[in-house]
Amino acid sequence: MSCKEIVEIRPLGWETDPEEERYKLSTIDPTPNCAYTNYGIFFRLQDSDKSRAVELLRSGLERTLAQARHFCGTIEKDEDGGYSFVKRRESSVQLVIHYMDPSDGYPSLDDIERGNFGGESLKDVKFWSIPSMTWGERPEADPDNSPAVSGYQINLCVGGLVFFVQLHHYSCDAHGFSSYMKQLAANCLAAATSTPLPEFDPANLDVSRLTVQVPAESMVDGPPVAQHHPGHREQESIMIHVPKSKAAELKRLATPAGGGWISTYDASVAQLWRVLSRVRATLHRPAPDAVLWWGEGVDMRPRLRERPIARGLMRNAIAGAFSDTAPVAPLTVAEVAGEAAPLSRLAGYVRAMTESCDEAHVDALMGMVAHVRDKRSVSLRVDSHPPMSMFVTDHRAADVSGFDFGFGRPITYRHVWGGFSTAGVCVLYAPVRSANPDEGCVFAVTMEKELVGPMRRLRDFTDYFEYRGID
Repeated sequence: MSCKEIVEIRPLGWETDPEEERYKLSTIDPTPNCAYTNYGIFFRLQDSDKSRAVELLRSGLERTLAQARHFCGTIEKDEDGGYSFVKRRESSVQLVIHYMDPSDGYPSLDDIERGNFGGESLKDVKFWSIPSMTWGERPEADPDNSPAVSGYQINLCVGGLVFFVQLHHYSCDAHGFSSYMKQLAANCLAAATSTPLPEFDPANLDVSRLTVQVPAESMVDGPPVAQHHPGHREQESIMIHVPKSKAAELKRLATPAGGGWISTYDASVAQLWRVLSRVRATLHRPAPDAVLWWGEGVDMRPRLRERPIARGLMRNAIAGAFSDTAPVAPLTVAEVAGEAAPLSRLAGYVRAMTESCDEAHVDALMGMVAHVRDKRSVSLRVDSHPPMSMFVTDHRAADVSGFDFGFGRPITYRHVWGGFSTAGVCVLYAPVRSANPDEGCVFAVTMEKELVGPMRRLRDFTDYFEYRGID
């Protein structure tokens, strides 16, 4: 019979911690979605190794929470109107250990792998993670409701272990999650091998570069908190594979004849944007000269060179490039979905948008956000934009499959939507470890459910992409 054990994890040495610790949100922290992120990390394990893995993760969390202290506690309002991550001496995080009996219908790790690690292969995300902390703009994530910063669930299924890490998006972005997991893995490995604990660099928590202080009297009211756009149809999140050979072909096709550098990412995103826009245009019938909204999340860790931040920062350091605010001329329906522009034009646009996220862009963003009284009004909500919109976030560098946890290395990880599919979002993952030499990156794409079939029949899709099921 399946059962769950709920454990309250406290940081190592909590008994002598201060009564209260407050870590103010940076100016950047409230700009992502006001939601929980929901990461599933997949391990293949023998039954005989599972108890040891659980104990290593449990003790590893105690050590890591003592280092990355803002993950243990809640988000609370400050007297000055801002918000802080608040850790009290008695604060703990919830760790659920779920022993899954296959006779209850839970999928095995082989089942999940055959389903390409998509959300549908899990059947119901509430079995695998804490239900109140799954993805979505839910009341539990509202900073005025004292939301928990993090929660964890270890699922022991036939053939392996699936570790879910649920983090309030105000606490860190995907790259911050990856750095957090790197530290956790190193702590677990040290315990497994009876070696000294790894050093922890305090710079990985330093957000002074991403914080602007302004006097209270200069605060202004921001725009209304963004809401779901009523024009969106029923959505479905699907997985799209880009074989390495096809990605190379797209890069060749998207490189301008006159020269100029285009990355594989630029080319693949451009082709996907064209495919999605063409099939969506058959449903939404936009005017050819209508401007399309396009956005991208850009990791600023490697881009802040004048005043750098730690590459291993366990907070938010992501900036958005948006077509309605970037210093790049936006593209129209005719250019993206039609024949008015070659693929190189679209790929060049993607490259220009990425490059627009520089030091000056971040400083301007912080200058704007710092003066807004209610920071919830600046939180990104992608589905507030109309149909035909697209937002891309690149998770390739956030891959955790290379980390040794002392009981094994993950096969891969996925951000699991859990039935709440945000319209217009595309996430790009690094390739899964595979014996297939042509195994490439995978897009998780949220789109209109009724258009999935028509899109799969498009020549522009089948020539370069492979459908891998529902996420």
